[in-house]
Amino acid sequence: MTASLYIVATPIGNLGDMTLRGLETLRQVDLIAAEDTRHSAKLLAHFDIRTPMISYHDHSTSSHIEQLLRRLRTGESIALISDAGTPMVSDPGYRLVAACQAESLPVVPIPGPSSMTAALSAAGLPSDRFHFEGFLPAKLGQRSRRLKHLRSYEATLIFFESPRRLVGALETMCSELGDREAALCRELTKSHETIRRDKLSVLLEFVRSDANQQRGEAVILVRGFAQDESDVAPETWLWLERLARELPPRRAAAIVADITGLSARDLYQWLLEHRQET
Repeated sequence: MTASLYIVATPIGNLGDMTLRGLETLRQVDLIAAEDTRHSAKLLAHFDIRTPMISYHDHSTSSHIEQLLRRLRTGESIALISDAGTPMVSDPGYRLVAACQAESLPVVPIPGPSSMTAALSAAGLPSDRFHFEGFLPAKLGQRSRRLKHLRSYEATLIFFESPRRLVGALETMCSELGDREAALCRELTKSHETIRRDKLSVLLEFVRSDANQQRGEAVILVRGFAQDESDVAPETWLWLERLARELPPRRAAAIVADITGLSARDLYQWLLEHRQET
């Protein structure tokens, strides 16, 4: 097999989603670098794959990376896998891949399952533009600030969340993004899979009222900002109109944008359109 680092996607729940090319790669490489060897051992045993395996994770040292690079330089092939899904998507691997690219060592993607694209395909929200945010900060203040920054993004927002932080994340989304249309995709491809689309407030109560929905990893998708949406507080437009009576439109839009986190460009455009209508 060609000496390369192979980025191999693995199932996010249903083992039947493992690709034929992924299996062939895992069988033929000289070494598998896994996020958690104990977890991945179950996958390899299921498919009777006996390739040697070592651990590679977020806390791997520079010397660990150098060991892998040395093996690649001498002509060995290595497969990188995460606990589930496609490596590099909210998973370890960035430093190793970056090091390979820096030395012009071949990196070969072996596509397959991804909870992000699986959720996007089933959520029924706009998919032509999306922003993947991954996990929000655990602390409330940091989480609120991050969501305020995302408030004016027009693309569909995609988040990962752990079971114990799911309620808190939905609460903060409601308060910082408004009651937007959203989708909760939980335990994808598993026997207790949940895919529900509704307003954020409805999804929050759904999760609060059912302890089973607070188990397993979740993907949350939220519709992006649109200037005519009801999730923008009516007083925002009122502030904008009143400021524009005393200030140039661009200045008024900039002030309201600074307060609300909305796009100054969108607010300015709304002002111009509103004046034309009146």
